[in-house]
Amino acid sequence: MGINDVVLLGDEAIALGALHSGLGAAYGYPGTPSTEILEYLIGLYEKGSGPRASWCANEKTAYEEALGASFAGLRALVTMKHVGLNVAADPFVNSALVAIKGGLVLAVADDPGMHSSQDEQDSRFYAEFAMIPCLEPANQREAYEMTREAFDLSERFQVPVMIRITTRLAHSRAGVGVRGARAGNPLGKSTDKAAWTLLPGNARRRYDRLCAIQAELQAWSAASPWNVAEASSRAADFAVITGGLGRNYFEENLGDLGVSGPPSRLHIATYPLPIEKIRRLAAANKRILVIEEGAPFIEKALRGILPSGVEVNGKLDGKLPRTGELNPDNVRAALGLVPRPSARIEVPPLPSRPPQLCQGCPHADSYAAVAKAVEGLPSTLITADIGCYALGALPPFNVPEALVCMGASISMAVGAAEAGYENVVAFIGDSTFLHSGLTPLVDAVSRGAPITIVILDNSITAMTGGQPALLPSGRLEEIARGVGVDVAHVLTIDATRAATDANVAVFKREIAHRGVSVVIARRECLEAIKAKKKKGSAAVEAAKEACE
Repeated sequence: MGINDVVLLGDEAIALGALHSGLGAAYGYPGTPSTEILEYLIGLYEKGSGPRASWCANEKTAYEEALGASFAGLRALVTMKHVGLNVAADPFVNSALVAIKGGLVLAVADDPGMHSSQDEQDSRFYAEFAMIPCLEPANQREAYEMTREAFDLSERFQVPVMIRITTRLAHSRAGVGVRGARAGNPLGKSTDKAAWTLLPGNARRRYDRLCAIQAELQAWSAASPWNVAEASSRAADFAVITGGLGRNYFEENLGDLGVSGPPSRLHIATYPLPIEKIRRLAAANKRILVIEEGAPFIEKALRGILPSGVEVNGKLDGKLPRTGELNPDNVRAALGLVPRPSARIEVPPLPSRPPQLCQGCPHADSYAAVAKAVEGLPSTLITADIGCYALGALPPFNVPEALVCMGASISMAVGAAEAGYENVVAFIGDSTFLHSGLTPLVDAVSRGAPITIVILDNSITAMTGGQPALLPSGRLEEIARGVGVDVAHVLTIDATRAATDANVAVFKREIAHRGVSVVIARRECLEAIKAKKKKGSAAVEAAKEACE
């Protein structure tokens, strides 16, 4: 590595690229595999060596706060995982219509293979839908450089720009050559009021403008050096288009393609698609294999770009798997290569080992108490939400029966109760409640839904790495009462094994109540306790240094 090289995760490369772009503010909501982007920047901010960087209540508020920083003139970064972009879709899509002042970059991490997600959705479709540029790095160096370029593009075209990565890039390390940092933008709000006030008359004009610049965006993508075409002298009517990490898996198999050498290829890293480069590749080849990580985004587009005589292979025709991640082996098969030799080890059948709640987790005691409380009750239905406590749906607990997305536990409980189920319980974590639980709670209160909401308050966002709770535990009771839950049915219990019998009695009583109940099951996560001790030790050391 060179003297200016540093070893970075893909997430960290984006963070450092943003910092060296003159970043003014960064916002996000934690979600694997994007979390480390903002953690890197928060670490610098807390040490006083970086700009404002903050976790937010959810992805929507994070995007809107970044939008406000951009309006004020600063360069702003907003981070989230792919399903988080569903939550932020409203401000994201609308922000393509305003006249972006300080560069606004959205770094979104997709999760093919669903390592820690509910689905495999591909964020490139969102970029196309919003009609904005998207850059897709294939390694950590590109993640760093493309992030720097993204801020310049945002200010050049006055639109937000997306950086799209996937799990393997986000969480793998490599050396990155870094360059000098530029100064941040001066504070100064946009003076184009009409371009930031999306009343229908203004919005129509702004949409006309967005449509009008598509040709410029297309020209930028067509000229981008990130889209690399390589011609081959190979005597075969076969070419390859790669996208994202697909390039890496293709290149791992290059040495086995025989004496005729590799086929002609085009790597696509910027969107809108470089259409003319694609057409030039197709003009000399009758068959194209598309290797892209995620959904068949490029592959689908080719069918509307290329003449009917060109055969397109990829995920839609089964040459590559439609689900899960790509890897060198499944790409190898798509290239027509024989499998690499590998050792065969006979492994006897092993017992199932589903993921488990940590030993001593407070959620275990809360689930045990509710399970006892509903024993023998007719017409029961239990929902849960996104967080560590989702594991309560697995053995040995088997308590929640449905889990869909952030905040849905309460909304689904309302719907189930109104459909006719009599004894309905919704589990939701403290962070998830603040993320997406407030609005369904308002629905429940407004209609007097007979449901019991259990807020599992462990004082931390544990599932994504132990981010601190945004509000102190005691505020949850105030929130519930503030939106109209009967004071007599807002209760806090100790989520401990010793209190199981008392908690069972509370749950039985509240489940029998024919209105909204909120039971806050409070006990600190072990990670929260560790974080407090670590923070306390750091404070002691700082005090010692101050006295010396």
